[in-house]
Amino acid sequence: MVAGVLNAAAEDHATVVLAGHVQPDADALGSTLALAEGLRRRGARVLATFPGPFTLPTSLGWLPGAEGLVPASAVPSSPDLFVSLDAASPGRLGELAPLLDAARTSVVVDHHASNPGFGDVRLVDPTAPATVVLVADLLDGLGVAVDRPLATCLYAGLAADTGSFRFGNTRPDTHDLAARLLATGIDHSRISQRLFDTAPFGWLGLLSVVTGRAVLEPEVGAGLVWTWSSTAEAAEHGLPGEQLEALVDVVRATQEADVSCVLKGQDDGTWSVSLRSRGATDLARVAMALGGGGHRAAAGYTSTFDREATIGALRAELSAG
Repeated sequence: MVAGVLNAAAEDHATVVLAGHVQPDADALGSTLALAEGLRRRGARVLATFPGPFTLPTSLGWLPGAEGLVPASAVPSSPDLFVSLDAASPGRLGELAPLLDAARTSVVVDHHASNPGFGDVRLVDPTAPATVVLVADLLDGLGVAVDRPLATCLYAGLAADTGSFRFGNTRPDTHDLAARLLATGIDHSRISQRLFDTAPFGWLGLLSVVTGRAVLEPEVGAGLVWTWSSTAEAAEHGLPGEQLEALVDVVRATQEADVSCVLKGQDDGTWSVSLRSRGATDLARVAMALGGGGHRAAAGYTSTFDREATIGALRAELSAG
């Protein structure tokens, strides 16, 4: 169904707006850029964007096509087609959410288990390890050959959302797709280095402080380890706020806790909560109960409470489960 809608839009040279979620990660951005380029090659008039703040981290700004992204304010208010990519809910689309109703047709492509089902036409597959997997299938349906630039975008999303193929969402066909992308000649080592192994020196100082105040609470649920930081603290170390996203992947290594949590204080006083599970806890359920969403092993939400109330609410939900 989605492939048919995209093909029709391309054949009609329709105006298509594509958007990932707010503060896009490699899967959201890779999906957006790859599908945008595929539709351009088929003749559609394409604008690719994401909700504000319109700033990409340096770990993603190098992806092919990123230079062509436009701010949300630059897209038409009622395009022929609006495509949401990797957004688990309308709220994750920020100021672009009205396009779900304003566009002639809206399409949602996503892999989050917590996706409630929105948009006119949906391709939502919680078993897919990444949204780029669904986009790869859509490119095939469009008859677009996946070359090195497209493969670079797809591989970045695939590597990121599978934890470089370490997470439990990795399937046999995940490696099949990776092999297909590698066959185009992409520099997979360089892609992984840029995504996972490159950070300013200030990152080491921030990491030392944040991990040094981590708290282990083995009696909460199947075990909880948590810590906190903020965009202001990141700035003290000369780092942009998005650098906080990588903290949870360090904390999650704690053997004694099934659930790891990082509270990230935002400039507006809210807390952005990142959760990871080693397998015993359904974090999609936990995050949805607290106003967010995600996957079984990786989820998140936003809290308007203070720090102690935020972690208290999480403790209660984990204990109740």
